[in-house]
Amino acid sequence: MDTVCEAARCDVDHRMTAAAPGGLPRGPSVITDHGGLLPHGTMPVVLVGRRAKQQAGATVGGIAYGGVMSEITYVRGDATVPSVKGVKVIAHVCNDLGGWGKGFVLALSRRWPEPEAAYRAWHRERASNDFGLGALQLVRVQPDVWVANMIGQRGTRTGSKGVPVRYPAIDTALARLADHAIELGASVHMPRIGCGLAGGKWSRVEPLVTGRLVERGVAVTVYDHGEGQRP
Repeated sequence: MDTVCEAARCDVDHRMTAAAPGGLPRGPSVITDHGGLLPHGTMPVVLVGRRAKQQAGATVGGIAYGGVMSEITYVRGDATVPSVKGVKVIAHVCNDLGGWGKGFVLALSRRWPEPEAAYRAWHRERASNDFGLGALQLVRVQPDVWVANMIGQRGTRTGSKGVPVRYPAIDTALARLADHAIELGASVHMPRIGCGLAGGKWSRVEPLVTGRLVERGVAVTVYDHGEGQRP
């Protein structure tokens, strides 16, 4: 059984001891890095999707797609289908209410049921597993692909206290993600986390990604859809 984190940092569901169908390797399928053992969901499955379309050299909205900016690689395409070799982690931001039904999570759920099931179980058992802002949950969906559920959003609506995004929580979750990415030897792939429904600004999030991941040697690719992105 492959263990990808230290017991002092996270709890691993070691109940998946039998080899999975289809030749998947043995190992934990769910990791939480904010305390708490998660109920094991369904067995990981392999779903082969279309490759992301990348337009190297194209410049849209001041961004050189297919190039490097601030040591982060930016491409136009779908973050759920990273077209690179090796172990990959797809990272995104979740809210702290247990809500999963809008934004990037829909793209994840169209490909794999495990991230949503694990997130909902994590929230449901929050009294005993410290689900909350800054927490990280890694869910294995393919032999070489993990999804990182990061709690970086307070609620789902803009109110008197501003937009839902919580930058310190994203920063904390990214620091935890970096530890696991380094252990796994994984690259990290993401949309502009915290900048969709969470209402954040990429100019605030990008330095966190650079400082926590890129500067520790983790390769990061950010995927954009559409013809332009707000700063």
